[in-house]
Amino acid sequence: MTEPDRETPDRAINWQRNVWIVWLAVFMTGVAFSEILPFMPLYIDTLGHFSKSELTFYSGAAFAINFLVTAVVSPIWGKVADKKGRKLMMMRAALGLAISLFLMGFAQNVFELLALRALQGALGGFVSNANALIATQTPKEKVGRSLGIIVTGFTGGQLIGPLFGGAMASVVSYQTLFHITGLILLIVFFFIWFLVEERPVAAGKEENPVAKVTWKTLPKKSLLVSLFLTTMLIQTVNMSINPIVSLFVREVLHNHGSVTFIAGIVAAIPGLATVIFAPVFGRLGDKIGTKYLIQAGFVMAVFAFVPTAFVTSVIALILLRFAVGISDSTMLPAIQTLLTKNSPAGMVSRVFSYNQSFQAVGSVMGPMLGAAIANVFDYRAIFIVSAGIIAINGLLFFFNVNRKYDLN
Repeated sequence: MTEPDRETPDRAINWQRNVWIVWLAVFMTGVAFSEILPFMPLYIDTLGHFSKSELTFYSGAAFAINFLVTAVVSPIWGKVADKKGRKLMMMRAALGLAISLFLMGFAQNVFELLALRALQGALGGFVSNANALIATQTPKEKVGRSLGIIVTGFTGGQLIGPLFGGAMASVVSYQTLFHITGLILLIVFFFIWFLVEERPVAAGKEENPVAKVTWKTLPKKSLLVSLFLTTMLIQTVNMSINPIVSLFVREVLHNHGSVTFIAGIVAAIPGLATVIFAPVFGRLGDKIGTKYLIQAGFVMAVFAFVPTAFVTSVIALILLRFAVGISDSTMLPAIQTLLTKNSPAGMVSRVFSYNQSFQAVGSVMGPMLGAAIANVFDYRAIFIVSAGIIAINGLLFFFNVNRKYDLN
């Protein structure tokens, strides 16, 4: 017997079925997003005659413009989702992403590609609305576990995507791979349309008090902002190693061994740990309280980042990056759960969209921060700075939020 969803107790929603359907959808979306990133600079190089510095600039711009537009647009789509429904916004995002990515295969120059990457960011919001749908239609005591499962779907897709994209790029052209990616997202569109359950947004008098809640009148605003900032900083430190991961691995290996292969493992291992542990910690958070998991995650991240700056073997580096992934799996589902529990029913999608905006900002800040630190100091300094960022964020969370609000 299924339990009724949290927002609409008058109608039973098969929330367990929804969780696994949405898991598969975000998994496919993660594959689609990540499979094109490894060869993006190579594709750009086919669109013109560029110097090394120009190619580097356009590659960075193609990466950043998507996240920057997402950061601006996400709250708008979140507001629409709260009024029209999260399932509809998931369908809108999947179809929009399918079209924009399919069209990238027809780009004639780098400016058309940049415009389509911006369009991809503008039409996004799939994952944030997926989280909001699961959060609002899952029984309160099951939210942490359910969101932990959804985290594994997208993260797992991001892990497999580069492998799939790399294998396909060796068989088909870059243009064809963009077309395949668009078709994957078109399948996701029909998948959500026919299989996901959501009760239509009601328009009765009882909805009016919810509808009147705005950002200015939002209760627990400082708590939500703190969670947004925590998401941003986690994403910043996670992405900071991206520009130098292969160079750092080469330094640790002293130019011996397969640098490319080992760098791929080092880059993927935090995501693997998150896939394994996120559902476990999500379930644990439902039992003992999410605030304890977030605090444990801060501590674990600091103890993982600091010794990474002093590693002399690749095995130690892989183990410490795995520990970073475990810390992520304690914090990410817990943050999503706290956002759910402390958001008015009529603003859940907006709150999740704001969180996605901050995450997008972190995705841009991270590589920039890592590159800047590496240029001024060295690769190892990135991990010390990352540990400091997490430690400061943990202290601020404990003193400014944890003591002000009952987070259990």
